[in-house]
Amino acid sequence: MTGKTLIDCHVHLAALPDGDNGCYISPKMLKSPLFRFLLWKHQLNPDTPCEANKKYISDLLDELRLSHYVNKSVLLGMDGAYDHMGRLDRAHTDFLIGNDYVLKTAQAHPDEFLAGVSINPQRQDAIEEVHRCADAGATLVKVLPNAQQFNPSDPRYKAFYRALAERKLPFLSHVGYEFSLIGKDQSVGDPDRLRLALDEGVTVIAAHACSYGLMLYEKFIPTFHEFAKRYPNFYADISALTLPNRMRMLLHLRHYPEIHERLLFGTDYPLSVFHIAAWGRVAFGTLRKIIRTKNRFDRQVEVCHGLKLSFRSLGDLLPQPTAKTMP
Repeated sequence: MTGKTLIDCHVHLAALPDGDNGCYISPKMLKSPLFRFLLWKHQLNPDTPCEANKKYISDLLDELRLSHYVNKSVLLGMDGAYDHMGRLDRAHTDFLIGNDYVLKTAQAHPDEFLAGVSINPQRQDAIEEVHRCADAGATLVKVLPNAQQFNPSDPRYKAFYRALAERKLPFLSHVGYEFSLIGKDQSVGDPDRLRLALDEGVTVIAAHACSYGLMLYEKFIPTFHEFAKRYPNFYADISALTLPNRMRMLLHLRHYPEIHERLLFGTDYPLSVFHIAAWGRVAFGTLRKIIRTKNRFDRQVEVCHGLKLSFRSLGDLLPQPTAKTMP
């Protein structure tokens, strides 16, 4: 691959609550090892949220601009959990990054960022929010059913999926176990639950290439292959596949080049990108280059290329601007 042409479709926008920025972090989440690690890694001070939020974005911009391959990233928001009446259930919400914050941040840096809003279909105004965000320039909708506590296969969400299809908004859904957030029902991370959205004509992107996330156990491999054969509107991103708990799916997919056209580039930033999958599987010179590559976007590209895992960019799926005809 030559040129800086890729879009990373899986980059998390992290933010501390600051005034009316629409973000929330539960007391339990504030004390979690993952959150403390994020603060340490990016040297963020939770006592100065405004400065911390600016630094997170600045760090992301710096790394993105230094990448040799990645041109833009989709910033992902995080909706909350909702009760049976469709009202926000803050008691069961661990982490909230509001859509307005996502949209505002993307609009402030249009050359680097795209808006990946998050809409829980359980919310009372879910369909209205789809249209509102689409009108505001959203690129896709991201959900994490395990933490947001909804079942993607619930027939009540058909109208929501039809709205996504109408507005041509891809639906990026977490797949597998979720360790970083509290999930009451891990079964909703089964990619088979996304069949309803596919049947309704939505462009579905299964996060983490349908990996289960439990080390050597990859129970969703048959579903991945079935969906790739059956649904032309099915895709999967390669985010987090270098992590030890998801690496087996990476090593599996490299042997099936016929489905690489369904894979989209993603990293799961700010998580680390590991090179362990390349050990013993690539030439020493290639491995040395991978190890020396500190930029997370570039290391993800180089690990996958070293393993001969091809992928596409989200830009291939997005509507292309229509050229104006000169009178």
